[in-house]
Amino acid sequence: MDVQLKKGLLEGCVLRAIRYDESYGYKIIQDISPFVEISESTLYPVLKRLEAMGMVTTRTAEHNGRLRRYYLITWPGIQKIEEFKEDLKEITRINDYICFEGRLQ
Repeated sequence: MDVQLKKGLLEGCVLRAIRYDESYGYKIIQDISPFVEISESTLYPVLKRLEAMGMVTTRTAEHNGRLRRYYLITWPGIQKIEEFKEDLKEITRINDYICFEGRLQ
């Protein structure tokens, strides 16, 4: 898969994973894994990029004696999900054109 396309898909998946409740890295990976392959080394740069763009905020809290970073979506992140859904409609139309074996009308 094209790297830029996958990057965008991963950002959409991460934002969706934290849309309704804050979460932390390992849990985000668990939530996304049924849909897309992702590792810690891939996830954390995505989270850092989303934070730099103002789409997520973070907080640190102690959990079982260790510090854990929690991620929470912001309003711009929610808006990005909506933009992503519109982009997917266009991608679906393009996919249908490429994959349709019959004659298009």
